[in-house]
Amino acid sequence: MSSSLERYTDRLEKYSERVGKYADRHSRLIDLAVVLGLMGCASLGGSLTMPGIAPPDHAGTATALMGVSCLALLRYRDRPRTAVVVTAVCTVVAVALGYLVTPLLLGPVMAALYWLATLSDPGTTRAFGVVTTVAVTAAAVFSDSMDDLSLLLRTIGPVFWLMLPLAAGNTTRLRRAYLRSVQARAEHAERTREEEARLRVTEERMRIARELHDVVAHHLALANAQAGTAAHLALTRPEQTKRILTDLTGTTSSALRELKATLGLLRRHDDPAGGPLEPAPGLARLPELVAACESAGLTVTVTTEGEPRPLSPGADLTAFRIVQEALTNVTKHAGSHCARVRLVYSGSRLVITVSDDGPAAPAPPATAPGRGFGVLGMRERARSIGGELRLGPRPEGGFEVTTALPLIPEA
Repeated sequence: MSSSLERYTDRLEKYSERVGKYADRHSRLIDLAVVLGLMGCASLGGSLTMPGIAPPDHAGTATALMGVSCLALLRYRDRPRTAVVVTAVCTVVAVALGYLVTPLLLGPVMAALYWLATLSDPGTTRAFGVVTTVAVTAAAVFSDSMDDLSLLLRTIGPVFWLMLPLAAGNTTRLRRAYLRSVQARAEHAERTREEEARLRVTEERMRIARELHDVVAHHLALANAQAGTAAHLALTRPEQTKRILTDLTGTTSSALRELKATLGLLRRHDDPAGGPLEPAPGLARLPELVAACESAGLTVTVTTEGEPRPLSPGADLTAFRIVQEALTNVTKHAGSHCARVRLVYSGSRLVITVSDDGPAAPAPPATAPGRGFGVLGMRERARSIGGELRLGPRPEGGFEVTTALPLIPEA
């Protein structure tokens, strides 16, 4: 039973949709058919009388008046108020001439009021509706064709039949407004989803670009420094050269692993070739970073003040990448063989300071051509988790990078 009802409902919806599309394509033809139907009803209504009462002597007058009112209905789309005025005047004249007030005779003015309510604002609808109702009701009260009826019945009938199309038209107008608002909200939600998707794609691209820059720049800088040191010591210190070359192999292997993990983010979740990814690096891998820098000829001293406390995964990765980028800059630009990393756990912040003793020099612009994106990447990483970053030359010489990152609140 339920399945047959559903099929019937689906078929009815399809037919309604087809009728609606046809009406939209042939609106004038539909209007002409409706007007002809109303003209026939009005002509039939003009021939009706009360029992025992002869029809008015004005032969054909009702047909002519209703014809004029129905012709005015052909312009209801662009002139709905004019259509109401013409149909109301014709109806009042017909009632005053003694024609019986019936729903058939009131058909044209009822249609005009309905279309006025659907196409005009509520104020206009009320004004024209009240005036039309009062005029037709007054004509019905003083008409000779309804002398056998009480005053109450002569009043209630026209008021009821004229208020009905006004109520139906207002309902239709409100329903159309509701559908338009729903469609507008759906379109707005669709645009919002598209903009949000584009924003997420842009943020993801920037994040992956920062990861690639940190991985490639750091490991290539270390590999270059290790290779240069090995070439310099190849003849004088073969044992140390061998150790540096072994560290160089570890540096390149680590670069490949991190590069593979970063590029693995671009794989689909259902990609069968995508194996398990390594966890994101954090301050726990700081000893490995220090050892890799020392193999490149840079001595790194790490000091910790305060009781170490955990960081969120994002803050932990940010702290490691900022230290990594700062030490990479020391290796490439500072001209110093010593660097210091200081971790201070204070309150709700972890303050990280990376400094060197190289010659004092102004900070390179973050977006200067040919200078890379290291400084810009560090600043973006710090701000993305609610942290701060400051960098610049030290008064006593060298360069210093300081960042403050939020800690996980204690329970």
